[in-house]
Amino acid sequence: MTEAEEALPRGAAPRSRWGGRLRAALTVALLAVVGYIGGMATTNLWPITAETDNFRASVQLTPSPFQASVVHAPTVFGDIDLHFAGPVPAPGIEARLQVKEEITDLFTRGRVDVAELTPREGELREAMESGLRELAVKFIGGVLLTQAVVVVLYLLGRSRPPWRHPVIAVGTATALAVVVPSLAAVTTYRTTNFAAYEATSLLGTVRSNSGMFTDIQGQAQRATPYVQNLLALSDALQNEFVPAETAADPGARFLLISDIHGMNYYPLVKQIVEDEQITAVIDTGDMLNFGRVAEGDLAGMYAAIEDLGVPYVFVRGNHDALTPTDESLLRRLAEVPNVVLLEPTAGEYVEATIAGVTLTGLNDWRHFGEVNEDFGAQQRAAADRYAAATEGWPLADILVTHQPYALTSLESGGVKLNGHMHSPLLDGNRIQVGTFTGGGLVNHFQVPETTGEDEDTAGELVGQPYAFDILAFGTDCSVQSLTRYTYRNLVSGRPQYDNVAVINGNRIADAAEEGRTCGPDLGVSTQPITPVAQD
Repeated sequence: MTEAEEALPRGAAPRSRWGGRLRAALTVALLAVVGYIGGMATTNLWPITAETDNFRASVQLTPSPFQASVVHAPTVFGDIDLHFAGPVPAPGIEARLQVKEEITDLFTRGRVDVAELTPREGELREAMESGLRELAVKFIGGVLLTQAVVVVLYLLGRSRPPWRHPVIAVGTATALAVVVPSLAAVTTYRTTNFAAYEATSLLGTVRSNSGMFTDIQGQAQRATPYVQNLLALSDALQNEFVPAETAADPGARFLLISDIHGMNYYPLVKQIVEDEQITAVIDTGDMLNFGRVAEGDLAGMYAAIEDLGVPYVFVRGNHDALTPTDESLLRRLAEVPNVVLLEPTAGEYVEATIAGVTLTGLNDWRHFGEVNEDFGAQQRAAADRYAAATEGWPLADILVTHQPYALTSLESGGVKLNGHMHSPLLDGNRIQVGTFTGGGLVNHFQVPETTGEDEDTAGELVGQPYAFDILAFGTDCSVQSLTRYTYRNLVSGRPQYDNVAVINGNRIADAAEEGRTCGPDLGVSTQPITPVAQD
């Protein structure tokens, strides 16, 4: 030990060594962040170009943490987002699309068939893989260039600077800046990690099957040729990246609606049922506005429900009664042959099996006009009653109620559904269904016609966006996919989609037990639930 070391207080040398290591680690981390920013800036200043026969895209990495693990393609007609769920967040990718000049002569010939412009099989994947390789090279080059600049700045003004530790620090930081995001990207951007496809605004009209309001092919042919190209690209991306098991023929398809609030939109429900080959409709409550059964009779709602031709599963909402004990709507719906009540009267619960998928649920026993400052406790009490009455009973694939708060303490074998909030949400395996009618006329307000206002919305009744979901189960009874729709302008007779999202079912719920089979040939059955004695 040297004289200087002997002069130090006991414990000072170890603290000094640890302090030095901490400073070195922070220096490496800072240099890695600087290198990462440099690589990201390089791809933004000099983006790469990916091409197919008809399209060209300027591709760059996006620094936004909100776009992590997302391939984002903005266009003037809406955005296309491909969401991936890897083990760690990967840098987001932004691709700005444009139609190639070589095919603009097609536009002068009049109408262009969408099929002629659809990318051939594998073309998009080849272009993306080639583009990602080039993007990776440019990113790595940017990291190396940035670190070289750091080294040059360090050497400036130093006649004989120390080199060993700086070289190790810069080398380690460069490796981290390159390897960490590269590994994240390689492990994230795989078909097996696909989580959701989302298209907004006009591009949200592109779907893989026949149209909801009108045929999509017909819509595209009435649009401009440029829109036709974007629609074709969006459709091709969806077909390319939505996994085969998500797009396979399902064992059951459930239309999820909520918060109709006294408006007879059942002709639209029937059209969706027919277009989408729906197995059953699930309504999470608030069918009425003021809790009076006469509302539904006057609007012809009960006859329209019977005319749907598929089972209609229902739980009561807080607008569906006048008092806590008012069950008049439940009794009226019990007269409709295709209605399935999951809690037909207070405290009595039913398990429904539709196409092999099991459903249970509980009513919201609040009522119209009720003022209750602690409705959370009221919902917990309802959940406790349900839990006690179903103790030991196998968990259902779908658990339904109106209020989200009632689901907090309850478990489901697959997914949980609620409405009430008038806005769609996905929280783990809890699917919150938006309002099918925009909250009904009572929840709309009239926009006055003003000078310069868009004639498409002038005087339009505006409220929450109209929303519904389609929940598909595979033939193995696992959740296959959740397709979410929001749209507007229905009151004015010009419905237009704002958003369509296809979510991979394995991101929502675990796979069903092996050996189960679901399919439309299994029909519909119900049985009362009774507590099962526990050994």
